[in-house]
Amino acid sequence: MKIIRSPRRKSFSPTHANRGAGLERLVDMTNMQYRNKGVADIRKVPTPVQISNNIKGKVTGYTTKGEWVDYVGIYAGHSIIFDAKETNLTTNFPLKNIHDHQFNLLESWHEKGARAFLLVSFTKKQYETYLLPFRLLKEAWTGYKVDGRKSIPYEQFRLNCEQVKSENGYVLHYLKHI
Repeated sequence: MKIIRSPRRKSFSPTHANRGAGLERLVDMTNMQYRNKGVADIRKVPTPVQISNNIKGKVTGYTTKGEWVDYVGIYAGHSIIFDAKETNLTTNFPLKNIHDHQFNLLESWHEKGARAFLLVSFTKKQYETYLLPFRLLKEAWTGYKVDGRKSIPYEQFRLNCEQVKSENGYVLHYLKHI
């Protein structure tokens, strides 16, 4: 069976379809390092595909709306669930970049004891990346839904979130902040 796909671009182009690709590559490399060292097992959740046709082994399909976040796994006996987000803005992170189903899934897992968070990267600040714990995301999300606040200011990340960097041989050592 052969699956026919459109070619995937490999650049860090700022198109809508490629948003988050740079950060996801760094997270994927880090997750491989964590697995290889036996530290954690965290995997990227594949994009769901709806098969539309299968004629003589030629399969065609299209991506469907996801119901998950980007990553799920286990670390130090705890479930881990998070999404990787990028913004090219320098002053804030727009909350419209988070879908309702992503927030709801993070909230559900958080309530059941999982470590839920976002990794947010400011691309125009040399991919400055922060771990936004679910409790801070929930505060911002409540404001977004109640009073229409549109974003989380960059200063809130700088003051209240852990900056994730390359260290101890890891490409993006985010588990240090869990």
